[in-house]
Amino acid sequence: MAERLRGRDCKLKRQSLSQLEVRHPAQRLALRNLLGVLAFHLDEYQAAEELFSGVCREEPGNLNAWANLGYVYDRTEREGLAADCVERLSRLMGLKKDGGGQGDAESLLPLRAARCLAEHALATSHDVGSQSEEEHAGKLRSAIQLYDKALLYGSNQIPSEEKRSWYFIMATMYIRLDGMLMNTRGPDQKRLLSFNRALALLQEVLKSDSAEYQALAWCYLGMMLERKDSFPSTPMAIHDCGYSGTDPLDCYGQKQLYRNKAINIWKVVKSLDKVSMDLQKAIETAKTDPFILNQLAKIFHFLGKQDMAIGICNMALNILPDPQTNWQAYSTRAKVYVKQYMQDLERVKRGQGGVPDRRLLTEAKADLDLILHAWPCLKTNLDMGQVCYYMGVDAVQELQPVDENALNSALVFFAKAMEYDPGDTLPEIQVLRGKCLQVKGEERNAAECFKQAIELDDVGSQYSESFHRLMESLLSLFVQGKSSEETIILEVEEWIEKAVTKYQLERVKQELRNICLNHMPKILQLSRAMIKAGKLQLVNLLLEIMSRDTPDPTKA
Repeated sequence: MAERLRGRDCKLKRQSLSQLEVRHPAQRLALRNLLGVLAFHLDEYQAAEELFSGVCREEPGNLNAWANLGYVYDRTEREGLAADCVERLSRLMGLKKDGGGQGDAESLLPLRAARCLAEHALATSHDVGSQSEEEHAGKLRSAIQLYDKALLYGSNQIPSEEKRSWYFIMATMYIRLDGMLMNTRGPDQKRLLSFNRALALLQEVLKSDSAEYQALAWCYLGMMLERKDSFPSTPMAIHDCGYSGTDPLDCYGQKQLYRNKAINIWKVVKSLDKVSMDLQKAIETAKTDPFILNQLAKIFHFLGKQDMAIGICNMALNILPDPQTNWQAYSTRAKVYVKQYMQDLERVKRGQGGVPDRRLLTEAKADLDLILHAWPCLKTNLDMGQVCYYMGVDAVQELQPVDENALNSALVFFAKAMEYDPGDTLPEIQVLRGKCLQVKGEERNAAECFKQAIELDDVGSQYSESFHRLMESLLSLFVQGKSSEETIILEVEEWIEKAVTKYQLERVKQELRNICLNHMPKILQLSRAMIKAGKLQLVNLLLEIMSRDTPDPTKA
């Protein structure tokens, strides 16, 4: 199972990287090398060979491409070609003299070594073996160190724009590290290192000739300025980079400068109370390029600025409405609509808002319909299935069916998604299938889906909804008498033990605690049956969990 899940992660990473539209030549080659490495690890040697050979033809001095191509030849038992790659690599690295032109070759050694290290840094940051946030943070730090070594090796030989492309990637890594430390309430001094370096690197990226890097740098700069208030005092980099007193949420004081008459993004901006000046600059830089606008929309979506994300998607679609060539804008806009609906639904469950606007689902479905015909794939079918699921259940607790046809359509889309590799190994598909079946009253089928989801979850996963849902389904089967008491008790015992191996023990206890609070009569009924069956250890666990939430009358 572990090998299967690693293969799944490699395939998902490859699909994600394949969708990137990288414009800088050096980054394109680095990306193709990385895609080749992923193909190699998936035992797709012909695809790996084609990618590495293509890089060698385009850049004959690429050290990683020749080394990787040699590995492919060695694995496929073509010793002669593998030896040729080693020979070429030795010459490129200056380990073997080759007569004329040797001086020029040696003068390029620092640049080749720098690019080799930079490609290793990119690959390290995308390592699919990272399970926990701590491991991922370690990989990011290792990648940054490799970039720093590359900059040291290459020194003045690295072209300015290529160096700025490295600065940009390094800045995004520091931003991710800062976000991790902020979420875990890490030491401020440790955060300052990431924050200050990210800001300094973004300042350098703003000097780039690339509109893409400028727009994204402004956007990330706005993100960092919004984070400055999370420190007890202003980070020094704010002053060093000339942003003293700058408020990222300045009112849109220069709207006439940034007005786009074709769609007027400021109609969207006016729907917000305030807007970051840096975001304005990002939009202004990118307003005529749908490719850059799509990247900005994804960042705004990530930042929770959903109205801005929709506005940027609209700008991109106004320039390029064809779903065949601009499917990303439709896809992002659909994600935003679904996110808005889900956020409203969660507020309803907490008793903090009215019924969500189901028109958001209609809008999302319309966007997905367009790209489903242009780009039928795993993700589009999964997204469409999710939209149909929400259309089919009540907008209060997700407990009652309101549209049987929508639920059936959701199940059909999930089945289609599973036909695409690696759809049959994605736990989220199994969770959604189980939720559909649960609402339809097919508890046994739902339970089987939730079991598959638990099996497919990564060890240490933070998402334990599949376990919660499985316990609910088993409780329902027990109360309804659709399975024998002995069978249900054995399943509950087995899957609690499996959950402990998948998720943190405290997380499993928290899920059981929530189930006990929401289904107390069923839990008590099950506990009595467990006592009769002699499953006292399991009963003690449930009693321990319930006792934490029972107030002590002596302390009233």
